[in-house]
Amino acid sequence: MIIGIIILAVVVLIALFIWASYNSLVKLNERVNEAWSDITVQLKRRADLIPNLVETVKGYAKHESAAIKEVSEARAKMMGARSVKATAEADNSFTGALSRLMAVSEAYPELKADANFQQLSSELSDTEDKIQAARRFYNAGAKELNTKVKMFPINLFHGFGFKSREYYEVEEAEKAKIKDAPEVKF
Repeated sequence: MIIGIIILAVVVLIALFIWASYNSLVKLNERVNEAWSDITVQLKRRADLIPNLVETVKGYAKHESAAIKEVSEARAKMMGARSVKATAEADNSFTGALSRLMAVSEAYPELKADANFQQLSSELSDTEDKIQAARRFYNAGAKELNTKVKMFPINLFHGFGFKSREYYEVEEAEKAKIKDAPEVKF
């Protein structure tokens, strides 16, 4: 009788552990899905702002077609990205093209003074901040999920079918720039 109760208690404890572990993985997985959704929403918002910004720049900088074309191509590439890695690569390309477009705007003081351009630049800056926050939230969730899936004893159950997620990372070329301190000259 006592052995039966002990066996039943062990079985119940194991079942509770499996139940709690599985539910925590579901929760983490959904948090990562939500974070990825936040990134895509902000990238879409930025992509929607760009045509307005490009049109404003076009009006002032008619002979700067290379920068404008580069932004348009990078935007199309980003909108077509389907994986975390492809999205990160397209985003880095898009950010570079966008910074070149903003550099073009520096050459046109009347463009920088344009109220529409200022508003679009402000919205774009706000969106960039939101994208950075969404990336950090995604990577934190991915780290938590990846850790849990790999931890013992959950890994014995092959993570209950949950898989590790890719991190939203900076390209190698950008990492090299980050490692080097910026050079300031007066």
